[in-house]
Amino acid sequence: MAKTSELEVAYKATTYRVYLSGGICDLRIGQACETLRCWLETADCQQFAIITAHNPGSQPTEEAINAERQAQLECELLEGNYEPYAGQNIPDGDAWPVEESCFVPDLAPEDACALAEDYGQNAVISGGSDGIPHLVWVETSE
Repeated sequence: MAKTSELEVAYKATTYRVYLSGGICDLRIGQACETLRCWLETADCQQFAIITAHNPGSQPTEEAINAERQAQLECELLEGNYEPYAGQNIPDGDAWPVEESCFVPDLAPEDACALAEDYGQNAVISGGSDGIPHLVWVETSE
Protein backbone atom coordinates (compact mmCIF):
# COMPACT_ATOMS: atom_id res chain seq x y z
CA MET A 1 0.00 0.00 0.00
CA ALA A 2 1.36 3.39 -0.96
CA LYS A 3 1.90 6.21 1.51
CA THR A 4 -1.40 7.95 2.15
CA SER A 5 -2.48 10.76 4.41
CA GLU A 6 -4.82 8.25 6.13
CA LEU A 7 -1.90 5.95 6.95
CA GLU A 8 0.21 8.86 8.11
CA VAL A 9 -2.58 9.98 10.45
CA ALA A 10 -2.80 6.41 11.83
CA TYR A 11 0.96 6.22 12.45
CA LYS A 12 0.92 9.59 14.20
CA ALA A 13 -2.08 8.53 16.32
CA THR A 14 -0.04 5.75 17.91
CA THR A 15 2.07 5.46 21.05
CA TYR A 16 5.27 3.50 20.46
CA ARG A 17 6.00 1.88 23.82
CA VAL A 18 9.48 0.48 24.34
CA TYR A 19 10.62 -1.64 27.26
CA LEU A 20 14.21 -0.64 27.93
CA SER A 21 16.52 -1.76 30.69
CA GLY A 22 15.69 0.69 33.44
CA GLY A 23 12.18 1.59 32.34
CA ILE A 24 9.44 2.11 29.81
CA CYS A 25 9.35 4.91 27.23
CA ASP A 26 6.13 5.97 25.53
CA LEU A 27 7.13 7.62 22.27
CA ARG A 28 5.15 9.76 19.84
CA ILE A 29 6.28 10.74 16.35
CA GLY A 30 8.02 14.10 16.36
CA GLN A 31 8.00 14.47 20.15
CA ALA A 32 11.19 14.49 22.18
CA CYS A 33 11.53 11.94 24.98
CA GLU A 34 14.11 12.92 27.57
CA THR A 35 14.11 9.42 29.10
CA LEU A 36 14.98 7.89 25.72
CA ARG A 37 17.58 10.58 25.01
CA CYS A 38 19.30 9.82 28.32
CA TRP A 39 19.12 6.06 27.69
CA LEU A 40 20.66 6.51 24.23
CA GLU A 41 23.44 8.68 25.67
CA THR A 42 24.20 6.15 28.42
CA ALA A 43 24.18 3.31 25.87
CA ASP A 44 26.43 5.35 23.55
CA CYS A 45 23.83 4.85 20.83
CA GLN A 46 23.58 7.31 17.93
CA GLN A 47 20.39 6.00 16.29
CA PHE A 48 17.47 3.65 16.76
CA ALA A 49 14.56 2.13 14.89
CA ILE A 50 11.21 0.61 15.80
CA ILE A 51 10.00 -2.14 13.50
CA THR A 52 7.21 -4.70 13.51
CA ALA A 53 6.29 -7.67 11.37
CA HIS A 54 2.59 -7.45 12.27
CA ASN A 55 -0.16 -6.74 9.75
CA PRO A 56 1.89 -6.43 6.54
CA GLY A 57 0.70 -3.78 4.13
CA SER A 58 -1.48 -2.39 6.92
CA GLN A 59 -3.88 -5.28 6.39
CA PRO A 60 -5.30 -7.05 9.46
CA THR A 61 -3.64 -10.45 9.78
CA GLU A 62 -4.45 -13.43 12.02
CA GLU A 63 -2.77 -13.19 15.42
CA ALA A 64 -1.00 -16.56 15.03
CA ILE A 65 0.52 -15.43 11.72
CA ASN A 66 1.54 -12.09 13.22
CA ALA A 67 3.20 -13.86 16.16
CA GLU A 68 5.12 -16.19 13.85
CA ARG A 69 6.27 -13.30 11.63
CA GLN A 70 7.31 -11.27 14.68
CA ALA A 71 9.36 -14.20 16.02
CA GLN A 72 11.10 -14.47 12.63
CA LEU A 73 11.89 -10.75 12.68
CA GLU A 74 13.34 -10.99 16.20
CA CYS A 75 15.52 -13.96 15.16
CA GLU A 76 16.74 -12.07 12.09
CA LEU A 77 17.68 -9.07 14.23
CA LEU A 78 19.56 -11.26 16.71
CA GLU A 79 21.36 -13.07 13.88
CA GLY A 80 22.36 -9.63 12.56
CA ASN A 81 24.03 -8.89 15.93
CA TYR A 82 21.38 -6.37 16.99
CA GLU A 83 19.92 -6.27 20.49
CA PRO A 84 16.17 -5.76 20.03
CA TYR A 85 14.05 -4.66 22.97
CA ALA A 86 10.36 -5.51 23.23
CA GLY A 87 7.88 -2.88 22.24
CA GLN A 88 4.23 -2.29 21.44
CA ASN A 89 2.56 -0.02 18.93
CA ILE A 90 -0.56 1.18 20.74
CA PRO A 91 -3.15 3.03 18.61
CA ASP A 92 -5.12 5.88 20.17
CA GLY A 93 -8.46 4.34 19.15
CA ASP A 94 -10.00 0.88 18.98
CA ALA A 95 -10.02 0.61 15.17
CA TRP A 96 -6.64 -1.11 15.07
CA PRO A 97 -5.09 -3.74 17.37
CA VAL A 98 -1.99 -3.31 19.52
CA GLU A 99 1.03 -4.66 17.64
CA GLU A 100 4.22 -6.15 19.07
CA SER A 101 7.33 -4.37 17.87
CA CYS A 102 11.08 -4.24 18.35
CA PHE A 103 13.06 -1.22 19.48
CA VAL A 104 16.49 -1.67 17.94
CA PRO A 105 19.46 0.45 19.04
CA ASP A 106 22.03 1.26 16.35
CA LEU A 107 19.77 0.18 13.47
CA ALA A 108 20.18 2.75 10.68
CA PRO A 109 17.01 3.99 8.95
CA GLU A 110 18.01 2.53 5.58
CA ASP A 111 18.67 -0.88 7.15
CA ALA A 112 15.41 -0.72 9.10
CA CYS A 113 13.53 0.10 5.89
CA ALA A 114 15.18 -2.77 4.00
CA LEU A 115 14.18 -5.17 6.77
CA ALA A 116 10.69 -3.68 6.98
CA GLU A 117 10.25 -4.15 3.23
CA ASP A 118 11.07 -7.86 3.68
CA TYR A 119 8.15 -8.04 6.13
CA GLY A 120 5.74 -6.06 3.97
CA GLN A 121 5.73 -2.96 6.15
CA ASN A 122 4.87 0.54 4.94
CA ALA A 123 7.07 2.44 7.38
CA VAL A 124 9.36 2.31 10.39
CA ILE A 125 10.01 4.69 13.25
CA SER A 126 13.58 5.94 13.39
CA GLY A 127 15.53 8.51 15.32
CA GLY A 128 18.90 9.73 16.44
CA SER A 129 20.67 10.49 19.69
CA ASP A 130 18.22 13.35 20.39
CA GLY A 131 15.52 10.74 21.16
CA ILE A 132 12.97 12.20 18.74
CA PRO A 133 11.14 9.47 16.76
CA HIS A 134 10.38 10.10 13.08
CA LEU A 135 8.16 8.30 10.60
CA VAL A 136 10.21 6.88 7.73
CA TRP A 137 8.35 5.47 4.72
CA VAL A 138 9.62 2.30 3.13
CA GLU A 139 10.47 2.84 -0.53
CA THR A 140 9.63 -0.46 -2.19
CA SER A 141 12.02 -1.76 -4.82
CA GLU A 142 9.22 -3.09 -7.07
